[in-house]
Amino acid sequence: MSRRRIGFWYRLAAVICKPPLLVLFKRDWRGMEHIPTDGGFITAVNHNSYLDPLSYAHYQYNTGRVPRFLAKAGLFKSGFVGMVMRGTGQIPVYRETTDAANAFRAAVNAIEKGECVAFYPEGTLTRDPNLWPMQGKTGAARVALLTKAPVIPVAQWGANEAMPPYAKENKLQLLPRKTLRVKAGPPVDLSEFYDREPTAEVLRAVTEKIMAAITAELAGIRGETAPAEPFDYRKEIARERRAAREAARAAQAAATGDAVLEPAESAAPAASAHTTRSTRQAQEDEGK
Repeated sequence: MSRRRIGFWYRLAAVICKPPLLVLFKRDWRGMEHIPTDGGFITAVNHNSYLDPLSYAHYQYNTGRVPRFLAKAGLFKSGFVGMVMRGTGQIPVYRETTDAANAFRAAVNAIEKGECVAFYPEGTLTRDPNLWPMQGKTGAARVALLTKAPVIPVAQWGANEAMPPYAKENKLQLLPRKTLRVKAGPPVDLSEFYDREPTAEVLRAVTEKIMAAITAELAGIRGETAPAEPFDYRKEIARERRAAREAARAAQAAATGDAVLEPAESAAPAASAHTTRSTRQAQEDEGK
């Protein structure tokens, strides 16, 4: 089979979702000529709003090549939504279990059957303060190297203006009417990696090339210059944990009246600490 047929469930989802999208939003769609007309392929899409899967799915549906998303397994269990997810052939991801690899096998099988599989390589909504794509995970890279299928970078912008990520209030801002901008770019050239062992280093290099292509398309949509380096969420998590530990130490010191010591990774040498204690003792002696 060279391509997946749209089928009943996808058409039903379109009947339900397209009318409100057409009424509530304007559209700026570009790059549809880069979506293959036949054969399996991968789309790699940025993620900056809980609403953007609908925006991207609308765009992709109108190309005639419907995507299969990798989605959290929990979505497949709930009522009508679960029925639609199963009926449209989406791929469940069982995170942090021994079944997690099944999602990638299912993605490979789908591509080999001539279908489109959509990846959000960031794995979650971007944490970049300015909503640029952050560092990606290697799932799309693994599947790309296994299948050698075209990888189409897709950038989107506008859904985040209607539904800002992580907003605590004003979560849905439909007025004034927003424009959903989606742009597909040419396939990412990964041929230099096809004959190499898929080591962690190679997978990271492939992922960086895919994310760079998505970011370049997004910079074109936004008319802005992207950051020189993508936001590293892991480093940010580590920084937040260090800050939390330091705050806990400071709170404990305040409660006990002890001096606050710097964490081990940034502490001054022992001699310097000794000098500080000696100076403080001298000052106390002078005050007696």
